[in-house]
Amino acid sequence: MTTRRGQVGLFGAVLLLAGCAGYHLEPLAVSHPAHPEAVAAPERSPSQTLAYTRSDIPSVQPVSPVAAARHGEHQARQVEGRASQTVVGEGEVVATAPNASQIVLEHGEIKGFMEAMTMGYRIDPPSLLAGLKPGDRIRFTIDIEKRTITEIEKLR
Repeated sequence: MTTRRGQVGLFGAVLLLAGCAGYHLEPLAVSHPAHPEAVAAPERSPSQTLAYTRSDIPSVQPVSPVAAARHGEHQARQVEGRASQTVVGEGEVVATAPNASQIVLEHGEIKGFMEAMTMGYRIDPPSLLAGLKPGDRIRFTIDIEKRTITEIEKLR
């Protein structure tokens, strides 16, 4: 003796199997990325907008006092041997990223250093970003060795 619930369940299973049995997957085209003979995607070129990779951004990991002291001594010895080289440029603020201590600038040519472009720069100290907004015209100083903007002056 079969119950009504059992008949519905059996009938549903038959329909499910019959529906799936009639379905056939089409073979993958060679242009499909999962096809074994598909051409690999071309490598992307590095970003021309931001100049730094994630590894260039300072981490927020705590530093032991001993390691900090040793690092400070090492930097002091490096600076004693030569004067820090800087260049000055002018440009317009495109964006600021205070949490990452970065600014994106559209600037003119910096003679003997860089052609005109839009580019991201690290800022040190981060307080230089205070009060800056997109559209502001600025004059900035880049420490060449550190690849960092160390001074900003608003022009208007």
